[in-house]
Amino acid sequence: MAKQAKTLNQQELRRVLDYVATRKHALRNRALITISMYSGMRCGEISNLLYSDVIDAEGKVRNEIRLRAEDTKTKEARTVFVSEKLQKELQQYAKVYKPKDVNVKFIYSQKEDSDGFTPNTLCQLYFNIYKGAGLQNCSSHSGRRTFATEIANKGVSIRVLQKLLGHKNIQTTSIYVDANDDMLRKAVNLA
Repeated sequence: MAKQAKTLNQQELRRVLDYVATRKHALRNRALITISMYSGMRCGEISNLLYSDVIDAEGKVRNEIRLRAEDTKTKEARTVFVSEKLQKELQQYAKVYKPKDVNVKFIYSQKEDSDGFTPNTLCQLYFNIYKGAGLQNCSSHSGRRTFATEIANKGVSIRVLQKLLGHKNIQTTSIYVDANDDMLRKAVNLA
């Protein structure tokens, strides 16, 4: 079985966010990290988001993002619920990125005449950000796994987590949750 992408603790997340703050495209890259960490969306889903999927006509971040069937791995449309924390993060990005055409990709690419990132090029960007921050074994899936682990750590049921991640099979969801030291401490104190 392939090695699972690393889940990040709060200190490592802070390290990544501090790193992107010092680089070009800081707000875009912060939005990339936080949308992955706080929504659990797949890299391909993020790369396919349109500006209008995330930002409403008044320029505000939506509290629900509707993913089209053709943009999901399972080929089934689903709704991603956007937390207040993520709304605040994405609103910062939307303050500086205001395209004339709202039907362009939400995550812009710096390349001229680009239609934004493909799933593959976005996966590479995630990898390079984590590597630049000095983190090992991280990939575009690290945010998704961190999201799943954080929610499970707060006692949310695996069925709810399955729906949030858009999995058809609950066994797939169980693979995403990393049993970290915090969870183990809480568990032994239940005895």
